[in-house]
Amino acid sequence: MPLMDRPREECGIIGIYAPEEEVARMTYFGLFALQHRGQEAAGIAVSDGNTVHLHKDVGLVNQIFTPEILSGLSGRFAIGHTRYSTTGSPVARNAQPFLIETMYGPVALAHNGNLVNSVQLRQDLLQEGVGLSSSSDTEVMTMMMARAEGQTTGERLKSCMRSWKGAYSLILLTREGVYAARDPWGYRPLCIGLLPNGGYAAASETGALHTLGCSAIREINPGEIVTLSDKALVVHQALQPEKVQARCVFEFIYFARPDHVWDNRSVHSVRQKLGQELARESEIEADVIIPVPDSSVPAAIGYSLQSGIPYNDGFVKNRYVGRTFIEPTNSLRKRGVALKFNVINENVLGKRVIMIDDSIVRGNTTGPIIKLLRNAGAEQVHVCITCPPIKYSCYMGVDMGPQENLIAHHRSVEEICGYIGADSLHYLSLEGMMRAVGRQEGYCQGCFTGRYAIDVVDDSAKTGFEQAIS
Repeated sequence: MPLMDRPREECGIIGIYAPEEEVARMTYFGLFALQHRGQEAAGIAVSDGNTVHLHKDVGLVNQIFTPEILSGLSGRFAIGHTRYSTTGSPVARNAQPFLIETMYGPVALAHNGNLVNSVQLRQDLLQEGVGLSSSSDTEVMTMMMARAEGQTTGERLKSCMRSWKGAYSLILLTREGVYAARDPWGYRPLCIGLLPNGGYAAASETGALHTLGCSAIREINPGEIVTLSDKALVVHQALQPEKVQARCVFEFIYFARPDHVWDNRSVHSVRQKLGQELARESEIEADVIIPVPDSSVPAAIGYSLQSGIPYNDGFVKNRYVGRTFIEPTNSLRKRGVALKFNVINENVLGKRVIMIDDSIVRGNTTGPIIKLLRNAGAEQVHVCITCPPIKYSCYMGVDMGPQENLIAHHRSVEEICGYIGADSLHYLSLEGMMRAVGRQEGYCQGCFTGRYAIDVVDDSAKTGFEQAIS
């Protein structure tokens, strides 16, 4: 049984120009702050103005980069990436950044997102005789940069952006600088800030920039290219933002750290409001509210504030179980979520419990979590979810799996409630979710409604390229 039933993390990216700093070490600590976005692989590429050096591997950031490796990555420009696979399986050859030599010099690229036309773009490259060594759409983007027309890197990047359809926030490294760009729909987050000792950094989340001491932080706008180099910071609107913006609402629900600011909104504040909206919609009689840590903690606080029902901790989370490459024994594997959580018995014994969680995807761990509470003596367990039922796949960089595996795609709320063994089950409405966000438009709701800002065709899995390469 999987230890968790969640939409899998996306990816985290960072780019730095710091002329008087150990830029690889800065990138390392920036990636540390983004580790929650991907725990399968990580990489750092560094340029000293002449040569680009790269180190990447599967594993966690602190497993991949030793002091000796970081000392060999010297320069003043760097990009980094921590990965959960969306297109391409979790193998070493799919780790990012991708680095190639081109007629314009070395180019390294890392990105967060997913191109919905990557299959066609890949086929076009193969027909032109371009060799590909991985099953990642990031390699497709890198190879397109190598053959793009234009007098400057910015012009070539703009040319490629016209062909890329889908979600991407990317970081590009050349000998001369770092380039950060975002798709015109604005799906994936990307922000930039001023480093305290000069230079700039761009990253997926504001928390990573705060870790590096950045100030004057702002979002990179949809369709914008920002150049970090020895010259002044250059900002260019390469593509006009799409009229229908499609920021990922799941950044608020689950992905982002609570200290992140997304679309000028505090993630922690929005999560509290999600809980308040849930309390208004559900109106359950109970004795205690407990969250499934960690992303549901602010929502549980909000639910408690709105309902007047006391909040308390119900679970102790083992934060390292999901980050080990050692498989549990058969007897431990049968314990499933008990490896991930322990219950604080005295906080639930004999009580009517409202359990707040961020989502139910496949439905294979919510039931065992409820069972843990009942075994600890909970009299009733009512489940409240801070988003609507997830009925449809995501094609923009979040691995929720195929639709047939999503429990809400083929079961009603009442059927799901019976399946997981809850006394009641309440999902936040779409309207309530967007009230908490503070905007009714500008966000992708495809996984809830099946309506996407971009036309998608469900003809390939995330490992669709693996058929020819193994």
